[in-house]
Amino acid sequence: MNLRNFWSTDFPSSVVVFLVALPLCLGIALASGAPLFSGLMAGIIGGIVVGSLSGSSLSVSGPAAGLTSIVLVAITDFGSFEIFLLSVIIAGILQILLGLLRAGSIGHFFPVAVIKGMLAGIGLILILKQIPHAIGYDGDFEGDESFMQADGRNTFSEIIEALNYISPGAIIISVVSVVLLISWNSNFLMRYRFFRTVPAPLMVVLVGIGLNGVYRILSPDLVISAQHLVSLPSYAESGLSAFFTFPDFTAWQNPKVYTVAITLAVVASLESLLSIEAIDKLDPARRSTPLNRELRAQGIGNAVSGLLGGLPVTSVIVRSSANVNAGARTKASAISHGIILLLSVALIPQLLELIPLSCLAGILLVTGYKLAKPSAFVEMYRKGYAQFFPFVVTVLAVLFTNLLLGVFLGIAVALIFILITNFKKAMVVVSYDEKHMIKFTKDVTFLNKAALRQELAKVPEDSRLIIDATQAGFVDGDILETLNDFAETAKSKNIKIDINGLTLPEKELG
Repeated sequence: MNLRNFWSTDFPSSVVVFLVALPLCLGIALASGAPLFSGLMAGIIGGIVVGSLSGSSLSVSGPAAGLTSIVLVAITDFGSFEIFLLSVIIAGILQILLGLLRAGSIGHFFPVAVIKGMLAGIGLILILKQIPHAIGYDGDFEGDESFMQADGRNTFSEIIEALNYISPGAIIISVVSVVLLISWNSNFLMRYRFFRTVPAPLMVVLVGIGLNGVYRILSPDLVISAQHLVSLPSYAESGLSAFFTFPDFTAWQNPKVYTVAITLAVVASLESLLSIEAIDKLDPARRSTPLNRELRAQGIGNAVSGLLGGLPVTSVIVRSSANVNAGARTKASAISHGIILLLSVALIPQLLELIPLSCLAGILLVTGYKLAKPSAFVEMYRKGYAQFFPFVVTVLAVLFTNLLLGVFLGIAVALIFILITNFKKAMVVVSYDEKHMIKFTKDVTFLNKAALRQELAKVPEDSRLIIDATQAGFVDGDILETLNDFAETAKSKNIKIDINGLTLPEKELG
């Protein structure tokens, strides 16, 4: 590792990812009905363990919002977090097996338009979800990505509700944070070494803490209360031993343990593969992550997380995107963020609890804008409707449902456009006077049967029809049957048929 490059790019990026990851780890644990320490443990393991084993240079792993509902239901059903941890371990083992079986190749089948739509959708979610936190209302947990929320509201109604709880102090901090982030990397400030060395999000956090301190002295009405600051679980009495929870191995005979494990393994693997594909698209160096190795790394991470009392981990888009935007170059950034998370929670929890959530909201607002820039929509529009429509559907589906469902809907629409495109290109029809030719340019299947029948119906009486299948690699039985039926009716219309590259099956006599 080049230490000079590490200190100039990866270490500052790791600080940024740490600041983004801290509230997300806590929020996801809270929403999952799990101990808050389990979210932090998953973040630490995702950074150090998965980061070390992964082949991705920029991906960051940790607890995922997409798993909260699965985790919450499982813990409630088991009545024990310790039993749930056994499911996490087994899920990790299953992921390792999936990696060994080379199941990671599934990730190569995600269309580019859908991946870009997913990124833009996540960007819009970040912007909309962070608006309440930016104005001082923290009713929904940090990191929520679902349209329908656990509190009964949705993404938009939450913003309307937040308008009843506006905190002027929080708004000032969030506005200052956004302005700092935007101006920090300007050409004017980049001339000075200080601005090139200090990460903008770190300065945003320090300014946020400082402003809240100034409020206490000059304007107590603006002070950000404790409920709108980062809140860490206390281990003052029991010490760091409270940080660890160990699985209940006596529950290995419970069949529900394996059902939950399979669910976690499948969903976590899909989210990881989606995230990896998306981050590879954002990588300025255009590096490609070995997906089977990624599944094995995620599996080992989940096995370790379950052993030590952590939530299940996946590769996550928000933290990974923040890592890319901060200028990370290697996996050292992801690993370092896990180390910083561990050390800061263990050594300086009181300092972390001074951070206003509104300044962290400012960081995520800017991250969201970078993912959902208007230029991204313009770029996809210029590529044509076959790319733009699946892109927009994915954006809207991710925004109004959740990540996985949104992506699957986007893939479904993309497949429809692929079928339509193939449908149009499978046949070429040429007519000249009384001669007509239908040329199969590629594989022809039952999906082309309706179009073929329409073209055959247009062939007039007393004409000649040439069927050219010399370039078709495969002709479906339905197509052969359609041609055979037409050959029978053509006799009565005095249509002469010549078929090249294809032999029709003999008609059975009834």
